[in-house]
Amino acid sequence: MFSIYFFLILYGFFLGLVFIYMLKRFSLRHNLLMPQGTPLIGGIGMGLSFIFVALFFLINQGLSKEIAGIIVSSSLMLAFGVFDDWRELSIGSKFLMQIIATSILVLFGVRTQIVYIGNILNIVITFIWVLGITNAFNHLDIMDSLASGVAIIVSAAFLAISILNADMRSATLCLILIGAVLSFFLGNRPPAKIYMGNAGSHWLGFILAAIALIISYAPLDRKAALLSPLLILGLPIFDTTFLVLIRLIKKSVPFKKSNDHLVLRLSALGYSKKKVLLIMFGLCLFFCLCGIASSRVPNYLGVGIVAFAALASLIIGIKMSKTTVNG
Repeated sequence: MFSIYFFLILYGFFLGLVFIYMLKRFSLRHNLLMPQGTPLIGGIGMGLSFIFVALFFLINQGLSKEIAGIIVSSSLMLAFGVFDDWRELSIGSKFLMQIIATSILVLFGVRTQIVYIGNILNIVITFIWVLGITNAFNHLDIMDSLASGVAIIVSAAFLAISILNADMRSATLCLILIGAVLSFFLGNRPPAKIYMGNAGSHWLGFILAAIALIISYAPLDRKAALLSPLLILGLPIFDTTFLVLIRLIKKSVPFKKSNDHLVLRLSALGYSKKKVLLIMFGLCLFFCLCGIASSRVPNYLGVGIVAFAALASLIIGIKMSKTTVNG
């Protein structure tokens, strides 16, 4: 069993390296997708690696409707992202493309399954969830290795829950994703030789949001476990919420670029880039461990874990809001 896990990661990793190498050479030779002199091909490479390896393994196992939906819709999201990197779409156009990809995901049956709230509300929540996480990862991609490192940690957390629940289809997706993202992570370490671009950051958020929807977290009597995916993806959610609130307090447009990001405030405190990354990865691991624990413990303990994570987020948010940044 463990040899299968190892090879899934290995295939995703090596195919990602091949795609990234070929795309980088093509980008440099033809001067394409290089707005800052560094190729924006990392997202395409890891996305293609995930899609090809997932198709190869899961077709042999029997491709379910939900898995097919994730592959089709994420492929579309990747294509939209490449076009965005090439032509720099408006905010409205980006949202429209994300809505189209999410609609296809929902049509394939991938959505929340919250009992007693009905299909329409479940679909609404699914759109909010997928669009929110997709854009949260785009906001997170502001420092070399940050978004990819967080994606690896989050994928590992979803993998742990999948294995504990003997859910091999979700585990397979997580393993392939870890390998594919690792292939990019190596080339994106400071100083970065490649970037993932909007194609990569939007695709990563989309694929993780989709995988989170097909995992079963706990029986119905443990309602706190419903919040497990929120905790596991707690860092990008916290980072985006913090960013939006700060911008609203400053009476600026929430989607307008600024230097209010959490990582930039950590840098303003005097931490090196390496230490900032370690702090962010440590915070991501904290949220993920809380998410895994809340899916395994009795309901009252799960509520306590959620409350603890929320309190920690509030304390960190208040402290970081007092940090002065330039500009």
